[in-house]
Amino acid sequence: MTILVIAEHNNASLKSDTHKVVAAATAIGGDIEILVAGANCDQVAQEAAKLTGVSKVLVADNACYEHQLAENLGLLVADLGKGYSHILAAASTTGKNFLPRSAALLDVAQISDIIRVDSEDTFARPFYAGNAIATVKSNDAIKLITVRTSAFDNVEETGDATVESIDNVQDAGISSYVSSELTVSERPELGSARVIISGGRGMQNGENFKMLEEVADKLGAGVGASRAAVDAGFVPNDMQVGQTGKIVAPELYVAVGISGAIQHLAGMKDSKVIVAINKDPEAPIFQVADYGLAADLFDAIPELNSKL
Repeated sequence: MTILVIAEHNNASLKSDTHKVVAAATAIGGDIEILVAGANCDQVAQEAAKLTGVSKVLVADNACYEHQLAENLGLLVADLGKGYSHILAAASTTGKNFLPRSAALLDVAQISDIIRVDSEDTFARPFYAGNAIATVKSNDAIKLITVRTSAFDNVEETGDATVESIDNVQDAGISSYVSSELTVSERPELGSARVIISGGRGMQNGENFKMLEEVADKLGAGVGASRAAVDAGFVPNDMQVGQTGKIVAPELYVAVGISGAIQHLAGMKDSKVIVAINKDPEAPIFQVADYGLAADLFDAIPELNSKL
């Protein structure tokens, strides 16, 4: 039984999501190989080779994979995947884009967003905004799986896998890269941040988020928001945490002025420690919080900032 993990990267460095997908693959058991598809991505391959449990790194280095277009990557994974028992990718924007295409080409059913491995063919995945967990068993010969990375821990970097180049070029010729508009920030990305402080509708306006940013800078934290704050136009939607935003599981999550709607809880309830600040003592957020402070955030946050 051999498992293929698709690496998440930016052609320069390996993203931490890959560490967590390898952890899921380790729980399944068997040999683990990693596919690094990109352009000028040798450094990524070397980083992938260090992941504990990985026996081989396959490198598809070609211009058609530079931006990981789903049409091209989907073809590559489907072609290589015929020789594997499992194919795993992170349940990220990239993974959700290309893996269903590979599943269709291989004529198998994809298992999405797993949070637990019960056996080599049985997995757990959330539904109903995380309020229920489905146990799914697959009889397909090749099991294509996306992994909710917030549910798994990073593997260590004690490995020394072999690195092998492959000449498999799959250019579908039906899409092309135009441009990317990326938010540039010195703060960590929400998906990889150890600490996150998020604001909700209680922040009242976007200007007040500067209070959270001051605290975040002292904690080395990422800044997030609830859907209510995003929909109100306080902050851009790339800051949204929740069922329709980013799924996060930092060591510390601080929810400020967030009532705790079920959609928001689905995105952050796996955080190691949850702190809630809300002036409504009956707010649902307190039901999942490890520490709760029923107070006006406009008093509590400046005091927290001064103490820090």
